[in-house]
Amino acid sequence: MGQSHSHRLYTPDEYFALEQQSEVRHEYFDGEVFAMAGGTKAHNLITQNITLALRAGLRGRGCQVFMEDVRLAVQESFHYTYPDVVVTCDPEDRRDPYLVRQPVLIVEVLSPSTAEYDRSRKFNQYKKIPALRHYILVSQTAWVLEWFRRDDLGQWVHTVFSDPADVLEIPELNLRLPLAEVYDDTDVAPLQLTPEPGLPR
Repeated sequence: MGQSHSHRLYTPDEYFALEQQSEVRHEYFDGEVFAMAGGTKAHNLITQNITLALRAGLRGRGCQVFMEDVRLAVQESFHYTYPDVVVTCDPEDRRDPYLVRQPVLIVEVLSPSTAEYDRSRKFNQYKKIPALRHYILVSQTAWVLEWFRRDDLGQWVHTVFSDPADVLEIPELNLRLPLAEVYDDTDVAPLQLTPEPGLPR
């Protein structure tokens, strides 16, 4: 999330018009418009790796996978974002050429400037989407993936994957995502536990 586009407030229609003519994508929250900063190569590769795994698993299942430049209506006329990866299996979403409204899974690749926002305020907004079942946060500084899954009682269960041998599996989306595949061809290193000087190894 970058800096505010300006201090004025925008209507949703003004925001949509801005997006059509702007070369920079913007997120919209309650009248405020925020420019989105460009991503790193690691961010781009991680996003590609996850998208490819999802597309392979979901082929023929009536679901669609989008990355980075497809807009999500988090709350109609109030909050619009561009998730790094979003999956929808809703037939209504196929009919809209621009917007996803019923995502089942959202992935955000964390950057230092957006990590706290993605983990807190944005996640709290995403939780309001009834269709959403999975929210995945991916580090680009070490091999760390956080999976938030909504259980049958509506509670969010949090699982962290940080061992190089870890595999995220979501059977209902036919997804099997080894951590090594997420970070394939990136220069991101697995998480290292560095002992304090003087302590035995």
